[in-house]
Amino acid sequence: MFDTHCHLNFKSFKKNLPEIISNAQTVGVTHIVIPGTDVQSSQSAIEIASKHEGLYAAVGIHPHHVYEFCHPERLVEGSVSQLADRDSSTEFTLSGIEGLGMTDQITEIAKLLTEPKVMAVGEIGMDRHVYEKTKYADYSVNEEFITLQKELFVKQVELAIKHKKSLIIHNREAKNDLLPALTKSWDKALEGKTVFHCCEPDEELLAYAKAHKMFIGVDGDITYRKDKQDFIKSVPIEMLVVETDAPFLLPEPLRTEKKYPNNPSNIPLILAYIAGIINIDTEELGEITSENAKRLFDITKTTGSE
Repeated sequence: MFDTHCHLNFKSFKKNLPEIISNAQTVGVTHIVIPGTDVQSSQSAIEIASKHEGLYAAVGIHPHHVYEFCHPERLVEGSVSQLADRDSSTEFTLSGIEGLGMTDQITEIAKLLTEPKVMAVGEIGMDRHVYEKTKYADYSVNEEFITLQKELFVKQVELAIKHKKSLIIHNREAKNDLLPALTKSWDKALEGKTVFHCCEPDEELLAYAKAHKMFIGVDGDITYRKDKQDFIKSVPIEMLVVETDAPFLLPEPLRTEKKYPNNPSNIPLILAYIAGIINIDTEELGEITSENAKRLFDITKTTGSE
């Protein structure tokens, strides 16, 4: 089985990471992609992946973290070194990613793409969700913030094309912003190598994915969201990959039992639930989704041994 999106680089797993990986392998989860959300977590993803067979990294800057460049004075915890000399009282102005000091971050991501276990750029994308739990105080979304997200997204899509990497796309409540930006920057080289991570149950997104030969990522929230249960029936099995998004999106019945955090050993629960909906054997579904994931990330072509 293949967990195509698992944040083993997050602090939830810092104390027991070897056990988490071992438990996943014990239940048959032999392949895991660890996505980055900023430069530091991308570096951590590479470090973890380099120590374990079957583990791979993706590197990128999540749209949520553009906020740190817009409003450094609202950072509750953590920081990026490039902001150290910036006047924290500077008010936000729409000056582009260069004006906000983000060029250095993109350059760092580009450097990380040369690492042998980096399979993709991600997770990157667009996000209009107003997070209540975040490291940024008084988090809010305005059009200037969205414009900068879009600019950063396009820059990172260009990196994926240039470096011939796969693409992990995050979209949350921002379809109308993301699709035009993706269309404008799309290259045929991304066909068969792009996934809508934790895809929203939206027929327009599915149609776009079909037209561009993309994959659809399905997570543990399918076990408790009726809209996603209905949506999965429309997704061709050859487009389907599974992911935990651990430590988030704990599937049922573990969610009701409050057995947090989510972890990659829960992939069998997700597969079994999907299999029940689309009327297929769970083991067969696991094999199909694993092969889909290997194509998505060019695993066989890239490593030759996996």
